[in-house]
This record gives sequence, C-alpha cells and structure tokens, in this order.
Amino acid sequence: MAELATWGVIAALGLATFATRLSFLALLGEGELPRWLRRVLHYVPPAILAAIVAPQLLAGAPGLAATLDGPRTAAALAGLAVALLTRSTLATIAAGMAVLWGLTLLRW
Repeated sequence: MAELATWGVIAALGLATFATRLSFLALLGEGELPRWLRRVLHYVPPAILAAIVAPQLLAGAPGLAATLDGPRTAAALAGLAVALLTRSTLATIAAGMAVLWGLTLLRW
C-alpha cells in the first residue's frame, strides 16, 4: 500500500508541475509579456542564485555568523567577481563551481 501511495504522490506532483507550467503558457497565449513583467523576470536568475549560495556560505556556522575561510567562500568571491565583470549567470555559476571543485580536490 505504501508503494501505491508513493506513486500516487509522484503522479500528483507531476500533474501539478505540468498544470502550473501550462497555465502560464495558456494565459499568455501567443502574446508578448507585458513590459513590467519582463523587467521583473530579469531579476529572477540572480535572486535564485543568491538564495542557493547564501545558505551554503552560512551552513555549519554557529547562528548566522559566516566564516570567511574555506572553499565555499572562495568560490562565492570568484563567482561574484565573474558576475560583476560579465553579467552572465552561466559564467558566474561555472566560475564558482570550478573554484569550489578545484579547491575541494586540492583539499583546501
């Protein structure tokens, strides 16, 4: 019975995901996004990236006191530098991950 419930939850979540994506496309049809919405959506990738990176920098620290050592902080600083220079989300992620993986492999 538990296996059936698990598959039911997976199916329900899949349908919910499909419905939310379809609703966005169905509501817009073939029209263009309003200018204000395009302007707001421009800030979504940096906001998501910050929401992913910030907890990782603070993880393991007592309370919310961040430590400025370790590969995570170095990767975040490298990503910040690339973001300021290129304004490219993909380049920022690639640079941060390269530094993180490189320093992790070197056991820094």
